[in-house]
Parts: sequence; structure tokens; C-alpha cells
Amino acid sequence: MSDFSLNINIPAEHIDNIFGHFDKNIKAIEDGMNISFILRDDNIKLTGDKEHVEHANIIVNELLELSKAGNIITIQDVNYVMSIEQEKLENHDVSEARGEIICHTTNGKPVAPKTLGQKKYVDAITNNMIVFGVGPAGTGKTYLAMAKAITAFKNEEVSRIILTRPAIEAGEKLGFLPGDLQSKVDPYLRPLYDALYQIMGAEAFQRNMEKGLIEVAPLAYMRGRTLDNAFIILDEAQNTTPAQMKMFLTRIGFGSKAVITGDQTQKDLPNGQKSGLDDAMKILKNIEDIKVCTLDSKDVVRHPLVQKIVNAYEVYEKKAENKSRRAKK
Repeated sequence: MSDFSLNINIPAEHIDNIFGHFDKNIKAIEDGMNISFILRDDNIKLTGDKEHVEHANIIVNELLELSKAGNIITIQDVNYVMSIEQEKLENHDVSEARGEIICHTTNGKPVAPKTLGQKKYVDAITNNMIVFGVGPAGTGKTYLAMAKAITAFKNEEVSRIILTRPAIEAGEKLGFLPGDLQSKVDPYLRPLYDALYQIMGAEAFQRNMEKGLIEVAPLAYMRGRTLDNAFIILDEAQNTTPAQMKMFLTRIGFGSKAVITGDQTQKDLPNGQKSGLDDAMKILKNIEDIKVCTLDSKDVVRHPLVQKIVNAYEVYEKKAENKSRRAKK
């Protein structure tokens, strides 16, 4: 069958953004859709199989809409749009996945949802008191929740931010390390510090932490407290026990908002120990003002290779699960 050609007119001010650094965005579309691009002035000629060219046309036009909205097009955007097209999801406008900018990092980079799943997650945080955000690494669960917390704090919607994680090895293995308990558990809390530094800035973080307005602590420190007028994030929640999760959820007071994040495929609990995250999602799923948001490999916004790794593990684990079921029959 002979090649099919189609011309697209792109305003000159958007060409560099859509093509990307060293044309990496367009090369990704060429490789993914098995077509070729030829740029002449502000006109792009697409050549290849008719169906592939038509899909590529949609991809380029959706990227153009993102560019017109003021977004810097990344390779993650390109991969996401291509995945939507390749799965032939009808009536989906990728611009809908771009929510409003939550805040800016210290170097001026906007923080905003980049996929439809992320937008639903951010909207859920806005509209609910308690949100469970579950999904694989790289889907922005903790980072977006952190951005929402810092924005709420700056807008005086809450008076403090509390970030916590279960330090599941804070006993025997850490006991031989030098320093007090805080220095021993800090390695488990480091990802939370990193996100705070990037969004808020080290000086502002230290200043507010000294005032007690921002707290980063192991989950065990939450026992016996009532947390009013706070934005609380429980990270790595798949490593909580049911008792720990119940303890945490019953700490939440008036004027507070809580986000619980975790990856159900990466539990570090002892064998046979139930996860508090799994239990809570089943027990609380029908309660008003509590929302469960599930992100998947399509929402991975790290390096494209991370998305491939997540997909590969999902396929492998599904095969292993099916094999185990057949063996039990």
C-alpha cells in the first residue's frame, strides 16, 4: 500500500516547543507511530500508513493545544498522548488532563497535574477531607499532595503541615546506628524533606519547622494526638499495620485534611502481616468525604523508562498470580 501524506500548519512560535530539544518529541512520535515528519517553515508533512498518520495528526494537534495553553511540552507529555491514541480512547482531549497550576517550585517551575489520573487525584484532594492515593512509583502521589499542602498552608487554609511515614525498621536494625531516634529515622523521611526543599525552599522550610508549623515525623509520633487545622500526609502507607492506620485516621481533627499515599505492590511488612492501607480502602470506600484514587502506569511522569518498567512488572505479576491460581486448582 502506498504511503499516505497529510500537512499540518503549526504557528512558528510553537514549533520549537512541540518538536522538543534536538527534536526528541517528534522523533518519539515517528518511532512510536512508524511515520516520518518533514518540516518546511510552519508546515509539517506527515507520511506513512494512513491510519498511523491520522493518529499522529491528532497527537500533534493535542500537543499544540497544550503549547497554546502555555505548557512546556515534555517527552512525558508526548508519551502520554501517544498512549491514549494507541489505545484508541474515544472523545478524550489530553488538554483536560492538565489541571490548574498548584504552585511553583523555588526555581519557578510550575507544579500541575500532567495526566487525567493526576487531575482526578488533585481534584479529589480539593473536594474531600480524606483521600487515598494509590499507584506505582513515579505517578506523583506524594509530590502533588505536598504541593497541595504547601499551597493550603500559604493561603492560610490550614495552620500547619504534618508529614509522616511508617519507619518499619526503627527497632533492631536501626538501633546500632549512631545518634538519637530522630537521626535514625531521618533516612526514611528523606524523600519528604527533598520535596519540601524543592517546592518551599530550604530556608522557608527550616524557619517554619523551627516554629512547629511544619512537622516531619515517624508515624509512631502521631499516637495520642489530635491534629486540628492541619494538612496531614501519610506516605508509604502500604507499610502500615491495620492498627497503625486506624490510629492515624482517628487523629484527624476539625479543619484538617489528610492524604494517604502508597503502592500496594511494594510492601515491606513481615510475611503474613496485613497492610493497613489495604484494609482501610475496603472498610472506608463508601463513606462520604473519603475518596480513593487509583493511579496506574499511564500516570507515570518520571523518565519514560520508568513507565516501561512499571508495565513489565504488572505483566509479570499478573502472570505469576494466574499461575498460582491454576496451581491451587
